[in-house]
Amino acid sequence: MAQLNYNHLRYFWVIAHEGGLARAAERLNVAPSALSVQLQKLEQQVGHPLFDRVGKRLRLTEAGRVALDYADTVFKTGEELLNTLRGRPDLDRKVLRVGAIPTMSRNFQLEFLRPLVGREDVELVVRSGSLRDLLQELEAHVIDVILANSPAPQDARSALRSRLLDEEPVAIVGHPGPRPFRFPEDLDGAPILLPSLESELRTAFDHLTTLAGVRPVIMAEVDDMAMLRLLARERQAYALVPPIVVRDELKNGILVELHCIDGLAERFYAILQDRQFPNPLLQTLLPSAAPVTPRSLATETSIPDSNSRRT
Repeated sequence: MAQLNYNHLRYFWVIAHEGGLARAAERLNVAPSALSVQLQKLEQQVGHPLFDRVGKRLRLTEAGRVALDYADTVFKTGEELLNTLRGRPDLDRKVLRVGAIPTMSRNFQLEFLRPLVGREDVELVVRSGSLRDLLQELEAHVIDVILANSPAPQDARSALRSRLLDEEPVAIVGHPGPRPFRFPEDLDGAPILLPSLESELRTAFDHLTTLAGVRPVIMAEVDDMAMLRLLARERQAYALVPPIVVRDELKNGILVELHCIDGLAERFYAILQDRQFPNPLLQTLLPSAAPVTPRSLATETSIPDSNSRRT
C-alpha cells in the first residue's frame, strides 16, 4: 500500500492557509508551477480533488476541508512533541465550526452546544452572520452547521438539509406592574420591543394585532435577540420574545411573563449540507434528529423525542 507523501501534504497545507498558489510558492520559495504539480500528485494519491478552481482562486472542497483538518493535526504534532519534552504538553483538539444568525437566542445556542462545552479535546468556533452569508460558508465547507429560526431554502438540486431542534412558545414580557395584564387590549398604544420585519415571528405578531384592532407603539425593532433582551431589561416597555431569551431575568424577577400567545412559537433549526465526510462532533449534538423540509412543516405537530423542549 502506498504511503502518504508528507511533503505533498505540507505543500497542500501551506496553499490552503495562504489562500492560493502564488503566496504559498513565495512562502515555500518554490515555483508556483512546481507547487501545482505537487498538489495534483497529492490529489491523485488521496483520490479526491482538494480545491475547486474558481477563476484564479482556489476554494477548498469538502475533501479538502477534511484534509486540512488532518494536516493541521499532523503539522501540529511537531510543536506538541517539543512542548511535551519541554514540560508544556498540549492536547489534540477537534474543531466544530458553527454559524448562528443574530436572531438565535444565546441561551438556546448554549443549550445546543452544552455537550461539547468544557471538553478539553474540543474547540468551538461560533460565527454570527446573515443566513445568506452563512449558507455560502456552509457550502464552501467553512462551517459545519448553521443554527437558524427558519429552515434552509430548498430546490431540487439543493444539498442542504434542515433539522428541527426545538420549538419555544412566544410571550409578551415586561417589568412587574400593579395590575394584571390584559391581552391584547393593553397593547393598544403601549410601547413595545419587537423582532425586525425580517422575522417570521414579527410577521405573525403584526397579523395578530391587526386582527385584534390594536396598535402598539414600536419603540425598537431588533434582529439580535441578545440586544432585545438588554432593551427589555432597561426600558419600561413590553417585549415579544421566547421566554428562553430572558430566562435569567424571569428567574430573578426583573421581568415577568405577562401573556403566552397561543399559536405563536419560535422554531429552532440546524441546517447542514449533505457531505461524504461530516464532522464527527455533529453526531454528539444531532444523534437522531430527522431531516425536515418546508413542505413537511405544514403537517408537522411534534418535536423529535431526542430533543425535548428546553426551558
